[in-house]
Amino acid sequence: MSLRINDVVPDFEAETSQGPIRFHEWIGDSWAILFSHPKDFTPVCTTEFGAVAKLSEEWKKRDTKVIGVSVDGVEDHKKWINDISSFASCEVGFPIIADEDLKVAKQFDMLPADAYLPDGRTPADSATVRSVFIIGPDKQLKLSMTYPMNVGRNFAEVLRALDALQTANGKGVATPADWNVGEDVIIPPTVSNEDAKAKFGEYETIFPYLRRTKLPK
Repeated sequence: MSLRINDVVPDFEAETSQGPIRFHEWIGDSWAILFSHPKDFTPVCTTEFGAVAKLSEEWKKRDTKVIGVSVDGVEDHKKWINDISSFASCEVGFPIIADEDLKVAKQFDMLPADAYLPDGRTPADSATVRSVFIIGPDKQLKLSMTYPMNVGRNFAEVLRALDALQTANGKGVATPADWNVGEDVIIPPTVSNEDAKAKFGEYETIFPYLRRTKLPK
C-alpha cells in the first residue's frame, strides 16, 4: 500500500554521499524533504539538484533538511555532485542516498514491488523514481508528489508548499490556492464565528463556509 498523508514514513538505514544514516534519526526534530530521481549524470536531474542546492539558505530558515535518493551508488553520487556544483555555481550541501537495491524506493512505493533494474540500466528503467515527500518532525508524511521523467520539478513550488504546511499546521488555519507567505489565510469550517473572532479578530466572510483573515502577528 502506498504512503498516505499522516502515515509515519518508513525508517531505514542507508549509505549516502555523506556517510551512513538512519532516516528517522537523521530527521531529528526538523522538517525533511526526501526527493528522488531516475539516475545520476542525467540532464533534467542535474538542473533539479542544482535548484535544491541554490535554496540551501531557504531550507535552513525553515528548519528543513533535504536529502536526495537514486538507484546509483555512493561513488557515482560523489562524482555527479561535482557536475551539479559546477552547473549551479554553489556547493551541494545535502546528502544523496545510494538505493542500489531499491530498498528505499520500494518502502516509499516509488517503484513496483517486483521492479528489476538490469545491468547497464538507462534512466528509462527507473523512470518512476521521481517523487517528493515532505515529512514533519513527527516523522509523518505531510505532502507527496510525483513527476514524469521528462518534466523537471518546480522547487519554488516545493518551498511554497512547505511554507503552507508549516503555517497551516502551526497556526491552525488553511491556505487558499496559490497562497504565499504574508497573504490572507482561511479559517477552518470547524472553528465557530465566535472562536474565529477571538482568535483572529476581524475576518471576511465570503460564504458561510469560506472565511478569510490575516494571521495575527
